[in-house]
This record gives sequence, C-alpha cells and structure tokens, in this order.
Amino acid sequence: MTDSNYTPPKVWTWDKSNGGQFASINRPIAGPTHDKELPVGRHPLQLYSLATPNGQKVTIMLEELLALGHSGAEYDAWLIKIGDGDQFGSGFVEVNPNSKIPALMDRSGPEPIRVFESGAILVYLAEKFGAFLPTEPAKRAECLSWLFWQMGSAPYLGGGFGHFYAYAPTKIEYAIDRFAMETKRQLDVLDRRLAESEYIAGSAYTIADMAIWPWYGGLAKGWQYGAGEFLSVQDYTHVQRWADAILDRPAVKRGRMVNRLSGDPSGQLHERHDASDFETKTQDKLAAS
Repeated sequence: MTDSNYTPPKVWTWDKSNGGQFASINRPIAGPTHDKELPVGRHPLQLYSLATPNGQKVTIMLEELLALGHSGAEYDAWLIKIGDGDQFGSGFVEVNPNSKIPALMDRSGPEPIRVFESGAILVYLAEKFGAFLPTEPAKRAECLSWLFWQMGSAPYLGGGFGHFYAYAPTKIEYAIDRFAMETKRQLDVLDRRLAESEYIAGSAYTIADMAIWPWYGGLAKGWQYGAGEFLSVQDYTHVQRWADAILDRPAVKRGRMVNRLSGDPSGQLHERHDASDFETKTQDKLAAS
C-alpha cells in the first residue's frame, strides 16, 4: 500500500508482501531456483521464449528470415511460462543468467552459441544472415540508433507506465502521470520520425521496426495495457499508419502467434517446430483433435 508519510529506511530489505501481481516470480537475487534442463529440437536455432513484446521481436525476425528464403533460420520455439517461474530453471539460467526471455541457442556451429537480450539476438541474426540491417555506415548507424532507442525507452513503457497503470496493487497518481507523460513523449518521437520516413530507420524495413513495433505498434493498436483511450493513441497518425503496415506482413502475423498464451486460440501456437505448425497445431486445432 502507498503511504504519503513513507520514509525509506537506511537499508532496504525485501518484503515479498509488497510485490503485487508478480510477487511469486520477483526477487532481489539472481540464479536458478530449481534444476530443469531445456529441451532441444532438431533445428540449428533453439529459442526459449514467450510472446511478450520482447519475445515477439525474435519470432518475427525468424519468420521474416524464413520468408526471404534463409532455410538456416529454421527454429524450434519452446514456451517459457514466466508466470510459473520457468525462467529460473537451471537450464534457462545457463542460456540467460538474467532469467529473462527471449534466449537463443545457436547450435549450427562446432560449439553452441548463447545469445540473450532481444536486441542482441536481432543484431546476431541480422549479421548471421545478412538481412534487415543495412551495411552502409550511415544507414547502419541510423538503424542501430533506433534499435537502442527502443531498448532504452521500452522500460519506461512496460516497467514504468504499464506496471503502474495496469499491474500495481494500488493506483499511484504521481507514478501514472510521470510514466504516461514519458510514454506520450516517446510516441511523439516516433510520430515525428514516421512523418518523414516510411519505416523507422529509413525507406527499408529493418530490425529497428521489428524491435519497436511489438511495443509501440501494439500500444497504438490498443493491445498494450488497455490504455489506448487513456493515452489518445489515435492522435499519432503516422505511428498508426506504420503499425498497420507492419501488421499486414504475413511473417509478422506468424511471429505474433509463436509462444502466445493469451487471446484467440486460433492465434496461439504454444510451441513452433515446423512451418506447418501454423496450420495444424494452433490451440484451437489441438483442442478440436
């Protein structure tokens, strides 16, 4: 509960009762809580994830690579239920010591390579396959600048605005106002950029779009936190145009489905191991079989 007379103690101690909705999975220490090996499928790329905005970045990228004909981008996507604490299993912590999704293992070479942090995974895949990241220095710098803009800005949207607006056990006016202001400023940054550019980094679709769209495109379309009306997202017309254009891409539609647990069962593919899974193994089809 909030207390207007609260004074921070000299030394902070963890009170799990103040954790709100995520008390069961949040803690002030790292490392595994239990032993659990990760499954390994037949493809070179093994993804361990959940269809949060950060998780969608990578599945969208992989589906876009496959759509370009990069057969080496075939992947197994394994569901990590963060609400159940799967990210604290020993196998997952070996892939990502920060215990956050997504995490990727590339087993295509003589030694497995782990990659964690969604932005790092996008850059790794773009460089591995030579796609969606410009090579000309100025264009590459523009793309990476916007990618890192997203990595630095989204915590204000998700951990800041989203947390206090949608998830905190009490509504704190100051916190909601503070992060709503910053979220709207970020939307304005994007709207001004997209007024002069078809895509985020210029005329070409890049990993910058793939990183930004699940967060801010989702916000613009009213998927994030039920906050579209509150933030007047319809006013950002250039963001709306761009968000619709990205959503029209078939690979984006597929990428959004992978590791999804919520929404229409026809749009949920809990695990993805083959391209045909989109036609045969969505949750509505599994339930009907």
